[in-house]
Amino acid sequence: MRIEIICTGDEVLTGKIVNTNFSYMSQKLEDVGLSVHWGTTVGDDRQSLLAAFRLASQRADAVIVNGGLGPTIDDLSQEIAAQAAGVELVLNEDWLTTMEAFFTKRSRIMPPNNRKQAMLPAGAELIDNPVGTACGFALDIGQARFFFTPGVPRELRRMLEEQVIPRLLARGGSPATIFLKRFHSYGLGESHVDSLLTGVEALEPDGSVKLGFRAHYPQLETKLTVRGTDMDDVRRKLEPVQTEVRKRLGNFIMAEDDQTLEGVVLAELTRQVATLALVETFTSGQIAARIGHLPGGEHVLRCGVTVRDRTALHKVLDIKGFALAGELTQEMTEEVARAARTHIGAGLALVVLIDLDEGPDRIDFGGTIWIAIASAEDVAFRRSRILGGREWVRLGAVELGLDCLRRYLHRLPVMERIDFEKTDDTAAQG
Repeated sequence: MRIEIICTGDEVLTGKIVNTNFSYMSQKLEDVGLSVHWGTTVGDDRQSLLAAFRLASQRADAVIVNGGLGPTIDDLSQEIAAQAAGVELVLNEDWLTTMEAFFTKRSRIMPPNNRKQAMLPAGAELIDNPVGTACGFALDIGQARFFFTPGVPRELRRMLEEQVIPRLLARGGSPATIFLKRFHSYGLGESHVDSLLTGVEALEPDGSVKLGFRAHYPQLETKLTVRGTDMDDVRRKLEPVQTEVRKRLGNFIMAEDDQTLEGVVLAELTRQVATLALVETFTSGQIAARIGHLPGGEHVLRCGVTVRDRTALHKVLDIKGFALAGELTQEMTEEVARAARTHIGAGLALVVLIDLDEGPDRIDFGGTIWIAIASAEDVAFRRSRILGGREWVRLGAVELGLDCLRRYLHRLPVMERIDFEKTDDTAAQG
């Protein structure tokens, strides 16, 4: 099936907002085995929109149009869709009633211009929007089936996943069930994982399991897309393949499916009835930010200390008789972890200290990351050197710190060589 995505709006065309909707839609379609052949961005101009709709109707089998369903004068999708299809706009009484109830429930009066959102091309199939006032709709234009979706990301995502994708799969004659299994890892590059997983697809000889990757440093997502007649068939096909993936990637798998690294860490801290103190330098408190806002985080995270100059930790943590100036050492890092745990009164302390290189921010700019995890019984230590620029170092430090804590909590080796660190010296040794 040849699919085109058309994103509308002057703000998207001019770059005033980043078009995250396109990447989200394209990725979700790929996850279920549907390929996007064309991506088009069009401003709020009637002639440009009409030309884009007509071109897409000639070359695509299905088209997803995103945006232009709002109540204002520059929202043109319904009008131009009707013109391209050669039909009139008609009032959809059912959606008008839904919108009026939406406003009444919120003790508001519906503005008159919202009525525009219930005007759909004659013969269009209404697509429900459970979280907004802009309904979607589907309509045949030329040889293609067009699906019109709202531009608000959370509204688009619900509509795409729950209603548009199932319609596309049915239209393409795909198997009744497609399932996506995801593994999230840190420390292994895409090409490395690709080589480690050579041949896993062949464990299901009928070709119904497809392996794919999505790299978004510092994490890598490994995907298994499984096609089957029903979920029992999917589970049967998936089981030997996912077992082999877990075996080959081992300790580097830090989360699966909708899990996150910070969610896994918080769940294990909660299970162990443990509390946590954090000390971070240069990360802008990103480790605390990833844990603290999660449900239950308030019961686990006792305190997060963020400083730019580590010598400030003397006063913050009441460290006496121990110098923190000069070159960092393992002894210094471990002492900070012990002091943080004791002073803050937490069961565990995670310390992530970073020594940055001097000089311009270039690809060879790096930093040395010093990590210590202290409990009442012991202290675990990890040191790593990462190159790639200031932001690369910061992101890597946050991920490495959280992953070391995950490993410590699960009684896995805290020190295990990763692809992103420079190891021609002793920086990666613990």
